Amino acid sequence: MDLGFSLIHLSDPHFGGMADMSQIEALEALIPDLEPRLIVIAGDVTQRARHGEFQCARGFVRAMERTAPVYLVPGNHDVQWWWRPFIPFGGSVKHSKYVEYFGSDLTPTLESPEAVITGALTAHGVAWGSLTPRLRDIAVKGHLPKNEIRRVKQVFDRADEIKTRVLVLHHNVLRGDVSERMGLARWKQAQRRIVESGADLVLCGHDHDGRIDELDGVVVVCAGTLSTRSRAGKPPVFFRISFDEQGIHAEEYRWNQPTQMFRRADVYAFAKRRPARPVRVTSSAG
Repeated sequence: MDLGFSLIHLSDPHFGGMADMSQIEALEALIPDLEPRLIVIAGDVTQRARHGEFQCARGFVRAMERTAPVYLVPGNHDVQWWWRPFIPFGGSVKHSKYVEYFGSDLTPTLESPEAVITGALTAHGVAWGSLTPRLRDIAVKGHLPKNEIRRVKQVFDRADEIKTRVLVLHHNVLRGDVSERMGLARWKQAQRRIVESGADLVLCGHDHDGRIDELDGVVVVCAGTLSTRSRAGKPPVFFRISFDEQGIHAEEYRWNQPTQMFRRADVYAFAKRRPARPVRVTSSAG
């Protein structure tokens, strides 16, 4: 079912040794046939925030832009966190390479007759708000500052009521099925802020495991990875999402290793801002 607006949601290509080029090339061939109005990439376009990795990522984005505009936010791997750990001033240097290749607006806002789309920066490198007692979380966990979600809410509050409100951030909002980990530190607070922002749809990544569910009526779609680091050997996935003022449909495209192609698998339907569980509409072998 094709509703009034469709977008492609993908994440975590990790250019720089981890990217799976067969998946990248298959995606580039398939995207034009899906006819999206927008392509969303939820961060981690690089592995180590190096110039060569950003150059590959920029080439990928330019290829996608031949089909539709690309909306991009940085992930934790795109941040040069080692340049300014814990220093509150001059923090912009952490994103300097990202800015060089993709522009200074880290959380742009796009608006169409059907939707308003904005981002929230959760990838801050080593920052007080993202610290946990676990050493492995340093520079990995994200956090959602109050001022970020306040700005998001202001954007959504100004939008016409009929428009679907889409929030894009890098870190997974829901606990990973395989990893059993939350992407955000202080995740309960972050979830509450997201719900209160007025978002209808949240697009995220980070966990390398595709998932779709609801958070108090907000539809949350977590894209997988286009790299060799998929969780527990599960096939990588991306999503095609369509919506109008009544509902949201999400089609999962799953990587098929024997054919070296992405194939449509499960399709989910949601009534917008209603606390119902997703309804699986179709399923086919992937």
